[in-house]
Amino acid sequence: MKPQICCIGHITLDKIITPSMEAYLPGGTAFYFAHALAGMDHKAFKLLTSVGPDEMKPVEDIRDKGIEVEVIPSRKSVFFENKYGENLNDRTQRVLAKADPFTVDNLKDAEAEIFHLGTLLADDFSLDAIKLLSQKGTVSVDAQGYLREVRGEQVYAIDWADKEEALKYIDILKANEKEMETLTGTSDPVEAAKILAGWGCKEVLLTLGDHGSLIYADGNFYDIPAFPTPRVVDATGCGDTYMAGYLFRRAKGADYIDAGKFAAAMCTLKLANTGPFNGTEEDVVAVIKAHS
Repeated sequence: MKPQICCIGHITLDKIITPSMEAYLPGGTAFYFAHALAGMDHKAFKLLTSVGPDEMKPVEDIRDKGIEVEVIPSRKSVFFENKYGENLNDRTQRVLAKADPFTVDNLKDAEAEIFHLGTLLADDFSLDAIKLLSQKGTVSVDAQGYLREVRGEQVYAIDWADKEEALKYIDILKANEKEMETLTGTSDPVEAAKILAGWGCKEVLLTLGDHGSLIYADGNFYDIPAFPTPRVVDATGCGDTYMAGYLFRRAKGADYIDAGKFAAAMCTLKLANTGPFNGTEEDVVAVIKAHS
């Protein structure tokens, strides 16, 4: 049976540094997205990932949760260093190793209703790969990776060279405040959303940290509040968790507001703990009800 959602992306090895801790953890969109859906109806979800030969344990851990995982071999896994300041919205990165990119050839047999591309670096997915997947289903993209270029070990912010052509084939796009400004040249979320939609994207999701998120679709804006969290422990993977929740609800027929609130509530629960979201659909609904 064709899965409702297929997330495609590298599982990484992450070194996390904050003012209060230092840890080595698996990460990447593929990792956080898969774990976020492990407590949901994951039979409708498949993960397509690529890791080096020495980094299969995170794959087996995800499989142990009952999730279908297909692995494309890579010579190495991506190795990120993520360093946070007192404000967890501020992050600096180094890349200590890179994995092989996903190609048209190794995506030609992929099947799903929705493909979510968890880009980590600018060359993870080519324009041709996006075009191929757009012929098979809905394409969802996290802009973050397309705006990162690695020179040596340093990660530099760049613009997305093919953005206007690529967005003709992308149905759903997520970007945060910095990413939307890089893409559009404006810090105004309303204007940024209109520009991105004008290039062809049907659903624009702008995550604005403590200010919640803004969804622009069908010519309408939807303000999604950020639910309060009792403590902020680890922001790594919050954007991936948001997209997992949003696409999970949209795949089940939810409207934009419902899907956005579900995604925001998942982020609230994830922020309070180190590592990926590990709750259930009932946990998320309880957060929404508590603040209704």
